[in-house]
Amino acid sequence: MKFIETLKSVWKIEELRSRILLTLGLLLVYRFGAQIVLPGVDAEQLANLASQTDGGLLGLLNAFTGGAFSNASVFALGIMPYISASIVVQLMGIAVPYLQKLQKEGESGRKKITQITRWLTIGITLVQGPGYIINLFSTLPETAFLMSSQTLFITSSVIILTTGCIFAMWMGEKITENGVGNGISLLIMVGIIARMPLAFVQEFSSRFNESGGLIMVLIELAIWFIIILASVYLVMAVRKIPVQYARRNAGGGYERSFSGARQFIPLKLNASGVMPIIFAQAIMFVPAAVAGLSDSDWAVSVQNAFQDIFGLWYSIVFGLLVIIFTYFYTAITVPTNKMADDLKRSGGFIPGIRPGTDTDSYLDKIMSQITLPGSVFLALIAIFPAIVVKLGVQQEWALFYGGTSLLIMVGVAIDTIQQINSYLLNRHYDSLIKTGKNRKAVA
Repeated sequence: MKFIETLKSVWKIEELRSRILLTLGLLLVYRFGAQIVLPGVDAEQLANLASQTDGGLLGLLNAFTGGAFSNASVFALGIMPYISASIVVQLMGIAVPYLQKLQKEGESGRKKITQITRWLTIGITLVQGPGYIINLFSTLPETAFLMSSQTLFITSSVIILTTGCIFAMWMGEKITENGVGNGISLLIMVGIIARMPLAFVQEFSSRFNESGGLIMVLIELAIWFIIILASVYLVMAVRKIPVQYARRNAGGGYERSFSGARQFIPLKLNASGVMPIIFAQAIMFVPAAVAGLSDSDWAVSVQNAFQDIFGLWYSIVFGLLVIIFTYFYTAITVPTNKMADDLKRSGGFIPGIRPGTDTDSYLDKIMSQITLPGSVFLALIAIFPAIVVKLGVQQEWALFYGGTSLLIMVGVAIDTIQQINSYLLNRHYDSLIKTGKNRKAVA
């Protein structure tokens, strides 16, 4: 009943209702565009492309684009070029002085960084677009291409793919600005969720036709909910570091002594979010690509091992990379030295720890200690789909048992719910202020 009342409250707030409708409308446009096939491609002959994305790395990319990759859609590249550009700009911010300067300039610097990211997105799309078209030529039969001029098809398709990516980026930014939640993350989440019903139906049919039946389906769903619960705890878990602020005196004709306020510094168990998995998956493309340059037996075995995302060696290397990148990304996103300086300037201190360098060392030590279990847990979630595949779960459905797909869905859902709650809380505060003014006027 409380949940239903909350939904009614959400719908009553005009601004929040408009934001939710705008968000749903743009997400619907994105899903509609994912079904529009590139001009010049016969939609009835895409079976080979769909079979190519049944598993492996291409299947993972197809999952992130909500099937647009296998549909040869105008949104075939999805929002992934923008994600790649954002990662590159973020990493360059560590070493490039100009970007470091922009990061310190506040809102104006953020706008310039956003503009740089947009231009880099176009550049990445212009590289990935021809690669995608070449893959179409190598996968589909010649009869699937309806244009007489191959050059015209390649040129028009690259322009359309680039335009589709930029349009998806624009929709994501509009959702972030005028909608609810992080637009880019929502586009990815919607693409992932779009493939969930079909994956579950395939798993359901498989269990009834082969083995297990309804009992195995219920067990799989129970395990899935447990993994989701564990992912929620991973996303929201924090270590609270107590902070004491110095005793202050207030004047006004006489001295009043106020005891120092006690607060906490929340250090997240997983401060890096889903980024280590994204970094690790990007790196995992490299061994197979490099091994593909050679025809030796060893190179072929390496290529096969790293193309199987559910294989043993892929899972081991992938898990180790997730742990390494978790430490790396946490180190660059959680500046303990800046936290210590800000704490010292505001008159705060950690009980038993001297302000300044000692506080920095203490916070860095705590972050290292909590990052270890956080990174191991993140690595286990990342490779859990490979574990359940060995237990007989279909590959399509197994992707929802962990990895980037599950963490993105959990993280985006939590972030969106928190934003809606903040709107409800602000509305509550507004009504209290109005009531107070009315009472004062009556008095």
